Amino acid sequence: MSEQVSNLDATLLLQLRSPVDGSALQYDEQQQLVTSAGNAASWKVIDSIPRFVDDQHLKSFGDQWTTYEVAHVDEDQATFTAKTGMPLNQLAGLRVLDAGCGGGRYSKICGETGATVIGADHSRAVDKARQLCSGLPDVRFVQADLKQLPLEPASFDFVFSIGVMHHDSNTRNVFDAVAKLVKPGGRYSVWLYRRNQWWQEAINSGLRAMTTRLPAVMLKPFCHLGAVLGGIPLVNRTANKLVNFSAHPNYENRVCDTFDWWAPQYQYHHTESELLSWFGDAGFEQTQVLPPEKQGRFYNWAYQKNLLIGSGVNVTGIRSPEK
Repeated sequence: MSEQVSNLDATLLLQLRSPVDGSALQYDEQQQLVTSAGNAASWKVIDSIPRFVDDQHLKSFGDQWTTYEVAHVDEDQATFTAKTGMPLNQLAGLRVLDAGCGGGRYSKICGETGATVIGADHSRAVDKARQLCSGLPDVRFVQADLKQLPLEPASFDFVFSIGVMHHDSNTRNVFDAVAKLVKPGGRYSVWLYRRNQWWQEAINSGLRAMTTRLPAVMLKPFCHLGAVLGGIPLVNRTANKLVNFSAHPNYENRVCDTFDWWAPQYQYHHTESELLSWFGDAGFEQTQVLPPEKQGRFYNWAYQKNLLIGSGVNVTGIRSPEK
């Protein structure tokens, strides 16, 4: 056995279910596989992570999260709290699902509070996430399709997804599939891209029709250009209302965020009323539209007018005990 972690965590194995038929899985240590009942189906375990899918159309996210260092503890804690509505001091002891964990920064935050966490992502970003959370034994990862997560339904106290579901070919299908994993009485929080004004949507959709066809080696220089522009105060307050590029204070974050916008094959934008209706249809109550993390008179005005490209619609709710 190499020194690289390869064995599957026994606690994680107990929580896994076949995405095909929902049956419990077994672990073949010699073959490094998890298998369903009767060996009807099997999936590889690589570096201790069960791999139920490969990157497919989400390869850009695997590239993104394994390339850039974008975790910042204080900022990530503030963002997590703002976009989930969940105070950090209420996470201890909860079973938490990070649906679309990316590089694992929010899984790490939850694990550090004493929560038991499973982070799931469709891409090889889970490798970066495992590395980031290596000192947290109650944080575990799976590489899987969010529409077919290999986990028991209605088994999580708190499920959240920040900026992920809109990168599937059908956002609603992802939302509904993940919603089923929330326990009755559990909380569900989702952040999606906001639908902007028609002319902003037209400009950025037209440009993305070209950028999504570019190989990463050609796209990344444009992302670095966007990062440079994002560091110029007057430019980053005006031009990025026409063409999206990040204005994050950190240069590497700006490159990463800009790549995140222009590279993915799928990117859909939604409205608050649309997301609220999904929560209602899925049996959630006490729904609440969460305010944006940033505040300010002009920012709030532009946010309400749907003028801020890359801003979100953000809702949290409690699953009805009857569901």
